[in-house]
Amino acid sequence: MPVRFAKPIAAAAVLFAMWGLDSVRGGRPRTWAGAPAGHVRILEFYASTGVIAPGETAMLCYGVENAKSVRISPILRGVYPSSNHCLEIVPEHTTHYTLLAEGYDGTLDARSLTLPVQAAPPAHAETLNVASLVF
Repeated sequence: MPVRFAKPIAAAAVLFAMWGLDSVRGGRPRTWAGAPAGHVRILEFYASTGVIAPGETAMLCYGVENAKSVRISPILRGVYPSSNHCLEIVPEHTTHYTLLAEGYDGTLDARSLTLPVQAAPPAHAETLNVASLVF
């Protein structure tokens, strides 16, 4: 019977020893790939256009590294840590967007931008025809 439990007990002992060594070293946070996590950093945060008309769409793009979580205010769906990700937005009025990224080590990084929404000028403005004026 003791031989039957030898392998699971040995495996548990090895895992316990590894956990103990990691905690003695300081137990630094690690990314999902196992590499030590550095400070969070926003690589990019921009809109695909500088000004937009009401009802038009634009792309809001961002990139982060070493981020545990990412939020954009006002709240947008489909936001997650990525080195390059874009979201389609349709703002009704001029909107101030803020990107907040939190790192595995507890550090924060933030960036903001404002996307103005302005009514487009008429497609063809009436011009004054001086030749047709009668004096």
